[in-house]
Amino acid sequence: MRLNTFCLALSLLTSAGAALAQGLSYPATRTVEHSDSYHGQTVADPYRWLEDDNAAETKDWVKAQNAVTDRFLAAMPQRLPTRELYTKLYNFEKFGLPKKSGGAYFWRHNNGLQPQAVLYTARRLKDQPQVALDPNQLSSDGTVALNDFAPSPKGRLMAYGVSKAGSDWQSWRVRDLQTGQDLPDQIEWVKFSSAVWTPDGKGFFYSRYDAPKEGEKLTGANVFQKLYYHRLGTPQDEDQLVLHNPQEKQWGFRPVVSDDGQSVAIVVWKGGNKNGLMVLDLVKGRYAGGQAKPITLDFDAEYSPVERVGQSWIVRTNKDAPRGRLVAIDPSRPAPAHWKTLVAEGPDALRGASAVGAKLVLSYLKDAASQVRVHALDGRALQEFPLPGVGTASGFDGALSDRETFFSYTSLNRPTEIYALDLRTLKPSLFKRPQTAFDADQFEVKREFVTSKDGTRVPIFIAHKKGLKLDGSNPTVLYGYGGFNVPQIPSYNVSAATWMQMGGVWVLASIRGGGEYGAAWHEAGTQLKKQNVFDDFIASAEWLIKTGYTRPDKLAVNGGSNGGLLVGAVINQRPELFGAAVPAVGVMDMLRFHKFTIGWAWVSDYGSSDHPEQFQALRAYSPLHNIKSGVNYPAVMITTGDHDDRVVPAHSFKYAAALQAAQTGEAPKLIRIDTNAGHGAGKPTAKIIEERADMLAFFAHRFGMTLN
Repeated sequence: MRLNTFCLALSLLTSAGAALAQGLSYPATRTVEHSDSYHGQTVADPYRWLEDDNAAETKDWVKAQNAVTDRFLAAMPQRLPTRELYTKLYNFEKFGLPKKSGGAYFWRHNNGLQPQAVLYTARRLKDQPQVALDPNQLSSDGTVALNDFAPSPKGRLMAYGVSKAGSDWQSWRVRDLQTGQDLPDQIEWVKFSSAVWTPDGKGFFYSRYDAPKEGEKLTGANVFQKLYYHRLGTPQDEDQLVLHNPQEKQWGFRPVVSDDGQSVAIVVWKGGNKNGLMVLDLVKGRYAGGQAKPITLDFDAEYSPVERVGQSWIVRTNKDAPRGRLVAIDPSRPAPAHWKTLVAEGPDALRGASAVGAKLVLSYLKDAASQVRVHALDGRALQEFPLPGVGTASGFDGALSDRETFFSYTSLNRPTEIYALDLRTLKPSLFKRPQTAFDADQFEVKREFVTSKDGTRVPIFIAHKKGLKLDGSNPTVLYGYGGFNVPQIPSYNVSAATWMQMGGVWVLASIRGGGEYGAAWHEAGTQLKKQNVFDDFIASAEWLIKTGYTRPDKLAVNGGSNGGLLVGAVINQRPELFGAAVPAVGVMDMLRFHKFTIGWAWVSDYGSSDHPEQFQALRAYSPLHNIKSGVNYPAVMITTGDHDDRVVPAHSFKYAAALQAAQTGEAPKLIRIDTNAGHGAGKPTAKIIEERADMLAFFAHRFGMTLN
């Protein structure tokens, strides 16, 4: 197909059929005569050229779109006061969970508005911490982020991975923590991997892809991941290939080294939440080659290794237990008939397990809120660990020999607190509690349940100022995700706090597709059942209107990534329910998502247009392909990043072009494209504040809110 060429210098001309709002004139987006055939059905793709993120024409289009959006946002009287309030509420100390290694503690800390959190270390928690790594020194604009770090077993060295401009690609280095200098070791083309040291401290395991082809760094498919072992002091091209399957391009690898240094459990993943499991023997804590042996490669369930105890690996799995259980597996007798159940499946979803301090700490979800229970290593129940309220607890990591562990607790109106837990007495003590400008005592959080279209009971969390009147007048933001077994559980975020401070209601919907109630809840929102996700979200909106929290012209919807797909789908299906929408970094082209970067891994949740029946389901809700001309849509501001190599920005580009070209009413249809930014991880503080404050100001503007 040959693309027409004409200069986007004329890009501020109005496109045919585009709705103008408040003097808006959208950039002209040219169309091409391109179509694809899916199982005998022809589907036009007039904006295919926008998939080329390297083309000068695409870059000009981005500049033109941003110019329109910038002018619109700058004219909103709510923009500056919202940004000032957001900045004020964002400006508080943020602490990461401490990690202990080699007799030293490591944790991240942001003093409030630093672009990136700084990594600190101390021999004792009461000591004055020292800077282990300050990523703010790695770039002038704060767009180089510390993705992950791994201290060596003795705590003298630290492997660390950084990324640039929000990309998923990582470069790994090794730092001498005594001198603060980096060693010559350098590892490239790492993605979806950390570094895992062998107990002898001589090197570490990591996973990488081959270097991408020229021009495909941010869009090319990520396939054939390989697991390597890097020995310190050697160049990367001499690293030992540990595991690779040239017949399975979708296989990826995540190693877990046992505390006793005798074994490596290797999670073999290929998208979705079903994985394989293999085991590789070490020799007295040393990697000496050898072949990994399979425990299971059926990919029929989730298998998450916890720790090796005796000759067996403790594994969290939902095999024959949709809500999860713990089993002990002896690698010499790997058949399921020989597995020993340590903790049986219960009524709540088992979401996490750790072996620390000679105990098992298990994290459950009960109606989408955390429950923590402590067991002995043989599975005997010891006690349920009390939490401060209906919220989210996470952490509890460490080694079998540790005497303490750390966990965080948060809720929608409670900033994240860090606790140390004495593993002998199971008594927690406060480690860090942030001081913020947000007065949590003025606000309340409630858990309610709504009934979806098919009768399913769906939990939602509602946060707002105390004394709220249910008169239908409250500006409300409904947030959701609904996919990939990822639960939506109540936790503090500055967007919710700012909106509540502005007088609004923030609602979190724990809809199907997530992991709130285990595998069955997740699977009920996948592939041919994906419509359940949208029905749950629509039911949540209808309930908020029916009960008097809000009304359609004051109800906004927001979600990111898979949640961006959610927003795009529901405003197509029920545009009259909403007054405003911000789909962020969304998967909008459901017919081609699997063609880019890691998109193939999402087929487990979505299905694929390559399959006839799944194509029909995808075509029926794909946001790009279901924009209804002649119907009034809510105000829409799409957000994405030009370096997003998770959900490539072409999804948002094509969706925005189609939305602007259709007759969808006078409400604005904008796209805000962040430059030198990716899917979200590693985004510097200033960009976070600007983007999210603009979202809230956009909502406030549409709802006629007056801000001081």
